[in-house]
Amino acid sequence: MKTLTALFAAATLTLTAGLAQADVPVDQIPQLVKDGKIKPLEELNQIVLKLHPGATITDSDLDHHFNGYEYEVELLDANKVEWDVDLNAATGEVLKNKKDD
Repeated sequence: MKTLTALFAAATLTLTAGLAQADVPVDQIPQLVKDGKIKPLEELNQIVLKLHPGATITDSDLDHHFNGYEYEVELLDANKVEWDVDLNAATGEVLKNKKDD
């Protein structure tokens, strides 16, 4: 019985974690910008590119977390170093700026 309880608890935690972070569909982004919930992606991209002049954005995702929206960007700098940068999508605050391992 303890095994069943442990499996149920693990499954519940996994499902809850999935609900706490979800990719925002691209077609919802314009409305989020219009409603003032996030900054325009072009503006957020400029913040990222100022951190790494000459870099190229290779991928980006807008995620909805329980505490708001986070813009996650992967980029490749002029020296071919990969970076992961996360921004608060509402304020543009840099939450993470680190080399991709």
